[in-house]
Amino acid sequence: MISFVKGPLAEIDKDSIVIDHGNLGLEIFVPLTVLTKLPGVGTEVKLFTYFQVREDAMCLYGFLDRQDLKMFKQLIRVNGIGPKGALGILSALEPDELRKAIVTGDAKGISKAPGVGAKTAQRIILDLKDKIDLEELLPESIAQENNSKSVSEGITGEAIDALIALGYSSAEASRAVRQVEMTESMTVEDVLKTSLKYLAFI
Repeated sequence: MISFVKGPLAEIDKDSIVIDHGNLGLEIFVPLTVLTKLPGVGTEVKLFTYFQVREDAMCLYGFLDRQDLKMFKQLIRVNGIGPKGALGILSALEPDELRKAIVTGDAKGISKAPGVGAKTAQRIILDLKDKIDLEELLPESIAQENNSKSVSEGITGEAIDALIALGYSSAEASRAVRQVEMTESMTVEDVLKTSLKYLAFI
């Protein structure tokens, strides 16, 4: 298993790059969202990688952080989606955009990716909705809040702030959180999951 590759960026192509690693040129396939963030040729880069071995080929797929690699691995576990299909999806949607589309049930948003129809988008949502960690979607300042606080200590307000950070209006966020049947044991993430289910159907 090749966990990551680090070295000078030697070449940039339309869907892959080459990293000079110990005088070996390693070709790594990457989505467009990675290509647009890469530094210039000659600059050192580090990519977290997935190594695919087939009968006819061995391929490396790379991402700038581990959470994006995790998203790629989750996609290729969906029936009918291979590494190239997953790269196409992650080229059309930033990983965080895809995560948000999955948790909110936005099949139309996922269908923007080339080769992804309505049925495939729904399959992605069905298979991955419960596997997305909502904290990965939140700005660091909110994600680092103490999620173990009780409702009486401000869970409602934190949930509303988090929904606003995800792009919802104050009114939408407040209305969604009010739909949640609160209990003292609920965390921000519990409230967010329930609120997002409500928002997905309005």
